[in-house]
Amino acid sequence: MASSRSAPQPAFVLHQWDWSETSLILDLFTREQGRVAAVAKGAKRPYSQLRPVLMPFQRLLVLTTRPKADEHADILLLRSAEYAGAGAALPPARLFPGFYLNELLMKLLARGDPHPALFDAYADALQALAVAPDEAPLRAFELLLLRETGVLPELSRTTTTQEVVQPARPYRLSGDSGLVVAAEEAAHLPGSLCLALQAALDADDRPALRRACQGGLPVLRVQLRALLHYHLGAPALRTRQLMLDVRRLLDAPAPPST
Repeated sequence: MASSRSAPQPAFVLHQWDWSETSLILDLFTREQGRVAAVAKGAKRPYSQLRPVLMPFQRLLVLTTRPKADEHADILLLRSAEYAGAGAALPPARLFPGFYLNELLMKLLARGDPHPALFDAYADALQALAVAPDEAPLRAFELLLLRETGVLPELSRTTTTQEVVQPARPYRLSGDSGLVVAAEEAAHLPGSLCLALQAALDADDRPALRRACQGGLPVLRVQLRALLHYHLGAPALRTRQLMLDVRRLLDAPAPPST
């Protein structure tokens, strides 16, 4: 990671923590540096110009530097941040999916590891989430994230035997074996879906990838969830569990009136 930044760079706020009565520590996803931690001094003050800017899902231009007293510090200083892009804002009903994407990035990406293609895919996914009525943007981003981190198997060949995927045959994703032939009675990915997904990935065509995902959303959700948990080596993501808890709360019968 470079020791300083001479010009602002595109970024999104993934998460923030209180650092003091007036300051915040930010987890930023930047296009040039990947994930970085930065201190936003005074950002909690009522008159701070940073207050309305440092919000999740807003594309920003940020300038960060290392503290002069410690050129090897892991936490940078946020020198400036400004809103940097028009676009559809996430409606309230899509905030949980947005935070889910943020948690995936925080769990799967190491700090200081640039992924410019994934940065662009994340920005595109937010825009798609703002207008899409289904889960296709989530599934497409999961596929892109797994590919970018090097753990998504090729979807046009079985991993262990390198047999070409047949459109009419059933397949499944396995954490330790990659893409394998599935039992007919098990929930599976049709070979035609695997081929469509791989074609869109090879072409770096994100709209085509979302369209391909729409053809198998229920099974993709299950298969990609299992693959993500395998590589995360962790229990359920906090955002997903919170979504389930809220859904159960909303579906619960109303308490008796008093």
